Amino acid sequence: MLTHLRGNLITKKPPFITIDVHGVGYEVQASLTTICALPPENNEIFLLTHMVVREDAHQLYGFLEENERAVFRKLLKISGVGPKLALAILSGMSVANIMQCIQNRDPGRLVKIPGVGKKTAERIIIEIGDKLDLPSTNLAEADAVSALVALGYKQNDAHIAISKLKDQHADSETLIRGALQELVK
Repeated sequence: MLTHLRGNLITKKPPFITIDVHGVGYEVQASLTTICALPPENNEIFLLTHMVVREDAHQLYGFLEENERAVFRKLLKISGVGPKLALAILSGMSVANIMQCIQNRDPGRLVKIPGVGKKTAERIIIEIGDKLDLPSTNLAEADAVSALVALGYKQNDAHIAISKLKDQHADSETLIRGALQELVK
């Protein structure tokens, strides 16, 4: 199972991107949220991945945030929601908005996403419900990325700098210091 890719962004043709990792090109599908947050082509990127293996294909899906990948994986467990629809949902709403819809039991906003009908929206709310526990171990990392972006760094550069740190389970302040040292090299 591939958990992440670090390499050179070759092309961005939504919903596909191509990443060159040491001479091997990986075609990855991603949400518009992820694709819009990526730097221009020919820049280094770091993506978390999820691989779907089918009889006729092996497909990779990419995410900048662990929370987005976690929601994607939760959505795949719902009857009637496949990878394509899960990406459409993540392209149509932020993770925070999806969580808010689920917590408020509000299918109306989910129904506005193309491909999501009333029954599917209700299933998402019922089946995920209060079980949508996003990884708390990455809260410090998310805080650190937000702080670095506020300081003027690109989101992807911040992710790459943090991913290079040996102690990624440190608090956000430690991650910010370490990432700043990495970014000024």
